[in-house]
Amino acid sequence: MTLRIGIIGVGTMGSDHAKRLSTRINGATLAGVCDLIPERAQKMADLYGAKVYATGKDLIDSPDIDAVVVATLPHETHEQFVLEAIKQKKYVLSEKPLTTSAAGCRRVVDAEIAGGKRLVQVGFMRRFDQGYQEIKQAIQNKTYGEPLLIHCAHRNEDTPLNYNSDMAIVETAIHEVDVLHWLLGEDYDSVFCFLPKKQTRHTHKGLHDPQIIEMDTKSGVHIDLEVFVCNHMGYDINCRVVCEEGEIALHAPQNTIVKVAESERESIPNDFTVRFKEAYDREMQAFVDGINADQLTGPTSWDGLIACVTCDALFASRDEGGVRKKIELPETPSFFHEQ
Repeated sequence: MTLRIGIIGVGTMGSDHAKRLSTRINGATLAGVCDLIPERAQKMADLYGAKVYATGKDLIDSPDIDAVVVATLPHETHEQFVLEAIKQKKYVLSEKPLTTSAAGCRRVVDAEIAGGKRLVQVGFMRRFDQGYQEIKQAIQNKTYGEPLLIHCAHRNEDTPLNYNSDMAIVETAIHEVDVLHWLLGEDYDSVFCFLPKKQTRHTHKGLHDPQIIEMDTKSGVHIDLEVFVCNHMGYDINCRVVCEEGEIALHAPQNTIVKVAESERESIPNDFTVRFKEAYDREMQAFVDGINADQLTGPTSWDGLIACVTCDALFASRDEGGVRKKIELPETPSFFHEQ
């Protein structure tokens, strides 16, 4: 069976998924698109032979669409489309964040549980990155002893003028919030976020850049994270896990190193679609394979809720001047253990 997948929102991320589904994923085809900018939707439809739908609801309701990808902006709009997909009993891959608040995630979780079947996969694609997977394997096997500290940086070359300080947490740092929780296999105990006095001259109104985050897990692993989204250097993702007997670190996938002018250089990707191309491919293939097996295996709506609970605590910490905040999570529903 070839799955007919529709994409709601075909901006940067949605158009990347459209190309992926049409050229690199087995068992699925791009069957429909929808976007607030009709010309953008039509362009994708013309490129890949898909049908244009007037609204996201029309796409979800269509009998010609088997599953849905939600890649809309602003991210507050994810919730309505995910809930509609659950209502129509269709599998849905929602780009992160699932919603922009813990309350919104809870509504999705409750709807999914009420329907009695897991239908939602959240787009935390870093779990599918080979580097992170190798780190997780080493942690699980205790290859270098217990993890003690993790040093991270999430750096973007630049951001648009409508990007603000909250987005740096709920749209950017949320990747680390999720993937580190997954790497370590344990919950966070407390977090805090503060704003350094010194900012880059490349920031803009409404964005304090950089921001500093620290998180501690239940077992005591300490994490520090630099979020620097206007660094004018490149899309630079760092994760160094310090263990009792060694350190494990990410390395951006590169094919060549250049030696020139008495220096040795490695290039830095310019955006996330380059750095995590293979991870996005694996994520989408896992979504398609999960649907065909009638059992999703990727990040759950509950993972989306955990991430947003943590981000809400980071907002509160930052806005209260860097006060450490405890992470209060409800008990994981048995539904997510049984799926």
